[in-house]
Amino acid sequence: MRRRLAAWGAAHPWVLDAGIALLVQAAMTMPFVVPRPPELSPATWPAYGLTTLTAVPLIWRRRAPFTVLVAVLATSGLYRLALEGPGQPLPYTVLVCLYTIAMLSPPRVRYAAALIVTLAVPVSVWLNTQELRELTFSLFVFGAAYAFGRLADARQREQRAAAERATARERARIAREMHDILSHAVSLMIVQAEAGPVAVRVAPERAEAAFEAISAAGRDAMVQLRSMLGVLREEGPRDGAASSAVPPRAPQPGLGELPELLARVRGGGLDVGYAVEGAERPLPAALEATVFRIVQEALTNVVKHARARSVRVRLDYGPKDLAVRVTDDGRGPRGGEASGGHGLTGVRERAAAHGGWAAAGPGPDGRGFEVRVVLPLEAG
Repeated sequence: MRRRLAAWGAAHPWVLDAGIALLVQAAMTMPFVVPRPPELSPATWPAYGLTTLTAVPLIWRRRAPFTVLVAVLATSGLYRLALEGPGQPLPYTVLVCLYTIAMLSPPRVRYAAALIVTLAVPVSVWLNTQELRELTFSLFVFGAAYAFGRLADARQREQRAAAERATARERARIAREMHDILSHAVSLMIVQAEAGPVAVRVAPERAEAAFEAISAAGRDAMVQLRSMLGVLREEGPRDGAASSAVPPRAPQPGLGELPELLARVRGGGLDVGYAVEGAERPLPAALEATVFRIVQEALTNVVKHARARSVRVRLDYGPKDLAVRVTDDGRGPRGGEASGGHGLTGVRERAAAHGGWAAAGPGPDGRGFEVRVVLPLEAG
């Protein structure tokens, strides 16, 4: 509820500021409606009108906070010197102005406002009671208003920084998703396209299958990209529309799509094996999507770089973690391939996002290449 009110206030600043001005006016009206002792002069309509004139500038407190402060101080001084009106228990208008300046204004304006208020407080106390207690109390409440304004500014800056960090993380996630989708689809299409001319001459039926595989890989990539880009479109409900009016979006891929992924890779002529060890159990959707993308990226690397004849994918469910292994019988790592490349970097980032780790290097007995990822299944 508080966030909704804050969002509504940010969208309607004039309405919010007008409400604050009315609230301050209501507070300043109290001394005029409460019965006054006979020895004090009665409250007059001119005095009440001047209090209204003091509160009205608060409507513009965001657009010209320093100008509003000067106007409020001037009208307050006029009220004190020219009219015999009821006193106020707190200087509401000046407190609101000082809070706003501390929250929204640059340092130069803040320091000037603090200096003016600091000089005005002793003058106001001297014109009122000339008591040290009132002076101390006034300096305290104005200092508290300034401090609360600075705290509000710090909170807003932290919220903006958090939003920027979240945006950066989301951009990185989308970049990884698009890299995985396009790299996998293009790699399969290239392999099939390179084998197509040879198959046309020696085995036309294989050429037809290759073209079908190219088409299927392209369509699958388009479907996944369309689903991902749909998340970026601003299709949320507006003007009180029900959330059910938002078009449904395809879910992230999970372990149920792994057989289809392996079949596409297998269609490229690679012998693909798949095994599950341990007690298989349901996983969170985000973790399933991560496992799918890790296997997809590892298979893409096999297709692009390994020159392998076979690859084995194994999921090993342990008591507290899930181990994912993708092992091929290809040429193995050359130079810095075991630690480089955007694909393997993305695999490590995905694993780290779930508190796990990833490693890549030579396969068993030093032959081929293996990607191993361990993902915890329990919180913490």
